[in-house]
Amino acid sequence: MTAYFDALILGLIEGLTEFLPISSTAHLLLIGDFLGFEGPPGKTFEIVIQLGSILAICVVYWGKLWSVASSLDQPGSRAFVRNILIAFLPACIAGAFLYKYIRQLLDTPIVAAIALIVGGFVILAIEKMVHTPRVHTVEDISPKRALAIGACQVLAMVPGVSRAGATIMGSLLLGVDRRTATEFSFFLAIPTMIGASAYSIYKNWSALSFDNAALIAVGFVAAFLAALLVVRSLVVFVGRHGFAPFAWYRIAFGGTMLVLLLMR
Repeated sequence: MTAYFDALILGLIEGLTEFLPISSTAHLLLIGDFLGFEGPPGKTFEIVIQLGSILAICVVYWGKLWSVASSLDQPGSRAFVRNILIAFLPACIAGAFLYKYIRQLLDTPIVAAIALIVGGFVILAIEKMVHTPRVHTVEDISPKRALAIGACQVLAMVPGVSRAGATIMGSLLLGVDRRTATEFSFFLAIPTMIGASAYSIYKNWSALSFDNAALIAVGFVAAFLAALLVVRSLVVFVGRHGFAPFAWYRIAFGGTMLVLLLMR
């Protein structure tokens, strides 16, 4: 029962942090380490429960996604799909060739804690820059910008960097407004997380069991419910307060975890 309780806690953490620029991977790694949680092999639990968060995106933005899918003969819909696919490409290529080596070298709690702190200061620096948004919809993002945003997402292979943080901050630097940057990060997560989950299940299929599946199911449902809350409120929150609160949280949480790790 302890394992299922831990799976519930980690699922809630995944859902609450996946779309915030505070790194869900770092939170799962650090808190899972302190809980002593041992899930399915190959980080399958941590990766697959992200699909619960992706399902939340599909529910909240169902109208938008259906509109695009049913009107691919329209220039705007084709531009939307084009931009998502182009931005997904760098992570797809890097994940196939570099992911295993990067995670072997850097997948440790201390690296995640340090990345949280450094990333917090980077977000503060970007927030202080003068932004003059030139792009106000996902459809208006140029292929070149989409590719650059996708390249930023590759940085999230380092635990603690944050996929959402890398793509949103990269978008802001490239002239995309806050709302569009946040929503583009949401939509880009769909192919990225589905691809990562499918690859992880494929690589670890022989080692998975019924108990593993039950743990994943608990985490999946918890992540879905928690992500619903975040997705529905994040765009409004960012419009009012910007990203500085998340930067300070990263610094505080990362600093606390680093101290605790060094005191072991």
